[in-house]
Amino acid sequence: MPETMPALLSRVDRAAVFLMLLGDEEATGLLARLSPAELEKLGAAMIALGEVEAPQMAEALADFAGEAARETLPRRGRGDRVRILLDKALGPTRAESMMQRIEPDAPPRSLALAQWLAPGVLVRLILDEHPQVIAALLLLIDPEPAAEVLAMLPLELQSLVVERVAKSGTISATAIATIDTLLTQRISAAYGTAALMIGGPREAANLINLAAGELRNTVLPAIAERDAPLAEKIEEQLFTFEMLFVLDPQSMGRLLRDVDNEKLIDALKGLKEPDRTPFFAAMSSRAADGVRDEIELRGRLAKSEVLAAQKAIVELARGLADAGEIVIGSGSGEFV
Repeated sequence: MPETMPALLSRVDRAAVFLMLLGDEEATGLLARLSPAELEKLGAAMIALGEVEAPQMAEALADFAGEAARETLPRRGRGDRVRILLDKALGPTRAESMMQRIEPDAPPRSLALAQWLAPGVLVRLILDEHPQVIAALLLLIDPEPAAEVLAMLPLELQSLVVERVAKSGTISATAIATIDTLLTQRISAAYGTAALMIGGPREAANLINLAAGELRNTVLPAIAERDAPLAEKIEEQLFTFEMLFVLDPQSMGRLLRDVDNEKLIDALKGLKEPDRTPFFAAMSSRAADGVRDEIELRGRLAKSEVLAAQKAIVELARGLADAGEIVIGSGSGEFV
């Protein structure tokens, strides 16, 4: 576009028009690389634009062509981009093997995955490790999540970890490989053999549970407007049966008043004895003994029957929580 010709659109508007001229997949790929502030500005421009005529489209394309002629493809993040393409083409296992051959100095995959794990999740994976191992891991991830992980560690462990961070020098390749192996084992044990395929409703729910504030009341309605089935799947993971284990006796007693006895027997049948304790603690000794006897007398149940009973109790708990009668979780991620 000649410099003497007055611009029809601002730079942001030109970028918005260019994105709207792309296919959905290409536009999505570009949007995924923007920061939240950039996304907000660009999204607002896309919504605010009215009818876009041919001259505006030509201006947007000419602007892109001009920028492309001046720009270079950055080296930063190239390995991540190649890994994504290989994942799609070869699958995770073969892609990882190929990356080790073509980029042997690349950080191991589990360490790369650790950058994306919520600090609370990462803490649970490493909590029982030696302080030296924890210190080395914190030095291998970005400072912000490392600081959050440190703050979540027990007080007696924090000083030991910080001391080792201060004394650390060069981290050997052997140490990095050891930490990667540890993370791979822990992630696989916690999330299954497909753990390196990150994402999904459960992970989204974990983020909401760990985040401060009432994200459930703002994020889920916004997602539901775009994808109602996905919002429903995330919400199912927000309230799990295991969350009921930490209810205090008063809240548990309130919940049990509404639970059908047969459903309670089926739900508890699928639990180990220690996990049944919070339920029995909210009952009288006589009632708890009666429930124990009924559990013993209950015949074998299909897993689907146990899960259905547990889901029904979770639905009751969700209703009581929405009504303010019990508290299942707090915005800090701690359950009360």
